[in-house]
Amino acid sequence: MNKRDLLSAMKAGRLSRRDMMKIMSAAGVGMAVLPVRRANAADEAINFTWEGYNEPGFHPAYTAKHGAEPEGPYFADIGEALAKVRSGFVVDVVHPCSVDLGTWKQAGVTQAIDTSRLTHFGDLFETLTKIDFAQGDNGEQLFIPVDWGNTSVLYRPDLFEVKEESWSMMWDERYAGQLSMSADATEAVAIAGILLGVKDPFNLTDEELAKAKELLVKQKPLMRFYWDSNSTVEQALASGELIAATGWNSSVQTLKGQGVPIAYANPKEGIMSYCCGLVLMKDAPHLDKAYDLIDAMIAPEAGKWLIESYGYGHSNKKTFETIDEAILTDRNLPKDPNTFFAKGIFQKPTHDPDRLHKMFEEVKAGA
Repeated sequence: MNKRDLLSAMKAGRLSRRDMMKIMSAAGVGMAVLPVRRANAADEAINFTWEGYNEPGFHPAYTAKHGAEPEGPYFADIGEALAKVRSGFVVDVVHPCSVDLGTWKQAGVTQAIDTSRLTHFGDLFETLTKIDFAQGDNGEQLFIPVDWGNTSVLYRPDLFEVKEESWSMMWDERYAGQLSMSADATEAVAIAGILLGVKDPFNLTDEELAKAKELLVKQKPLMRFYWDSNSTVEQALASGELIAATGWNSSVQTLKGQGVPIAYANPKEGIMSYCCGLVLMKDAPHLDKAYDLIDAMIAPEAGKWLIESYGYGHSNKKTFETIDEAILTDRNLPKDPNTFFAKGIFQKPTHDPDRLHKMFEEVKAGA
């Protein structure tokens, strides 16, 4: 891959940091030769999001109206995203999830969203618009839900001999060097908390956090790597480099589409579920286009693409009127997210994520 191809792939979000560093190292390319992209130089709405969430299918109405795609810089960890915004990285909207909403509210970097400017807001599931910290102290809307789904264990049923589906699969010593956990601290610590059976795995006591650290330290030698993008973990599962990893619904659809034998565990301790969506930045430089982007992402046509392509649920009730029942069955999606959440452990806001990040960095560093 030449320099131009490398830069194009990075811009499109097709390369993870791990992939990029491998290619650059092999080619003898240093970070200094790569230009720095400034988000605030863009002419379109800037959607700071997860890898893969800048695909055109997420927002067709925006493209139809403006004749261009929104800018899509992406992050691997929501804590990283908040740190960049706090340091002056100027964007319009960010895509956090339920576990992080309290942190974004407390950071003071967002503004209230005028829902009268969103033509599809009235069609959203009301329970999703009112999850913890989705609204401000006076009832103003701070968060617009877009997608909902699961975190669980992706595994190769042809390679992993399953005794029982459990989060403990990620600690199976038989498969040392063939396992991977997300590099996201809040998710990793929550999984350890679930396995420990604590009351609230998203807000551990000091004693519980110490036990979670012991569990994650025990797990570290079993890890092939901690993944920071969907494409990285999917490629590794497809090749057999990994035989099990934590992951999300979209990876199931991607790997099935590639003909890779893949299973998605329903852990006996409870599958983890969440809702993600958009927050509007206080200093959004393209406010009108930001509203167009938000409205486009909660439109039924975007939801139809999301369900069919990624396997996530969508926040708009009308989306489900456009989906074939067989597709919903294949993706294990009910028409009501409350039914979905009742079957798992819904991610609650983490009140002190900094201590989780600090602890998990110590684990990864071997401290």
